[in-house]
Amino acid sequence: MRIIGGNLKGKKIYLPVDKNTRPLRDMVKESIFNLIEHSKKINIKVENSKVLDLFSGSGSFGLECISRKAQKVFFIENYPKASKILNKNIFHLNVHKQTKVLDQDCFEFLGDQKKVSEKFEIVFIDPPYKEKKINYIIDEIKNNKILNKNGIMIIHRHKSDNLELSNKLEILDTRNYGISKITIGN
Repeated sequence: MRIIGGNLKGKKIYLPVDKNTRPLRDMVKESIFNLIEHSKKINIKVENSKVLDLFSGSGSFGLECISRKAQKVFFIENYPKASKILNKNIFHLNVHKQTKVLDQDCFEFLGDQKKVSEKFEIVFIDPPYKEKKINYIIDEIKNNKILNKNGIMIIHRHKSDNLELSNKLEILDTRNYGISKITIGN
């Protein structure tokens, strides 16, 4: 897997070798960035933004944001094998200054308002497909005012997931790409 755009385009991203981490496919990643850049419904740019990458895995999404000139990316990942690969990718790409990695459970992170002092333009939510507490995540982001006024949440789920999302989220767009369903809202 590689960075697909920006100043790090073509650089390799390492992936965990086990099956517990599901990497974001390049086609899906490229489609998300096309939506952010070209949709009239989305009023945010990646450049100079602060990004929160929940359930980061190898960091593919957040690293792509850095390549596209995001100001800072906060990675939240508590699975040790994924966290090790994430840190390896940050070191390999030499992007330490633009990143902060928290080896922490996403639910604990969101539940502790003192730890969430930053405001973000983009929050990427990519939990395991079996995770059902998506609305808790959305509600905590909204309740704690983690998202800037025009900021967006990007939620990656399996296309067959029919969970009704929290009414606190204004859905701007939903797309299916292969087995992935991407929902963007604020």
